[in-house]
Amino acid sequence: MNFVSIRLITADLERLVRFYERLSGLRATRYTEDFAELITPACTLAIGSTRTLQLFGGDIARPADNHTAIIEFRVDDVDESFRRLKDVIGGALVQEPTTMPWGNRSLLFRDPDGTLVNFFTPVTKEAIAKFNR
Repeated sequence: MNFVSIRLITADLERLVRFYERLSGLRATRYTEDFAELITPACTLAIGSTRTLQLFGGDIARPADNHTAIIEFRVDDVDESFRRLKDVIGGALVQEPTTMPWGNRSLLFRDPDGTLVNFFTPVTKEAIAKFNR
């Protein structure tokens, strides 16, 4: 098995795509007006409008209703990312950069639909080794 993507369902595709483009510095590929992807070296973030749910049988997911997942991005310098993206994150900040007990320095905030997003940088010897394998 190979984990390849996470898909977010949203009522406002363009708003969410623009947000993740600004965060990542990547351009999304828009396949239709209802579906786009941001492709990173490790995984793809897919974003679909609520209209795409009909292709899966109807009301199977609710936009802006995630209370269990955190989307995580490894960045080179979480403190620099925080300084650069403060205006993008705005009032959606959950936690400023903090070094976690497992060795990552972590910045936690919410996207426009309320999904938690974590930018992190491994900072301890063990965490660096784990992510450089």
